Amino acid sequence: MTDTENSKGQPDVFPAALFGLCPHCGQKTLFRSVTAFADKCRACGLDYDKYNVGDGPAAFLTLIVGGVVLALALIVELNYYPPMWLHVLLWVPLTIAAVVGALRISKGVLLILEHRNQAREGSIDDGVEK
Repeated sequence: MTDTENSKGQPDVFPAALFGLCPHCGQKTLFRSVTAFADKCRACGLDYDKYNVGDGPAAFLTLIVGGVVLALALIVELNYYPPMWLHVLLWVPLTIAAVVGALRISKGVLLILEHRNQAREGSIDDGVEK
């Protein structure tokens, strides 16, 4: 068992999300592009389309990363007074990279946790035992 596997042979949540590992077999097949999931695992055939991660992480990450970048930009401005073009050169690429990187990891974490917890669409309990 490697450092990134749990007792069931599945990769741990954060390393799996960071490296795009399948939550079932641990192969690097989770993403087909930077933030888009593959349709299914090419190694074990796990269908990623049945998991509903949605776009929830995008709004929160944009706000969080925006706040952090704004704080850093203000610190740099108040301490060094760089020209505006340098602010644009520094903060625009940093913001894009941080949002995309954090989005990839958070979407991966949500899909992996959904798989591990066997989460399904909610239903109303009608009180009848089955």
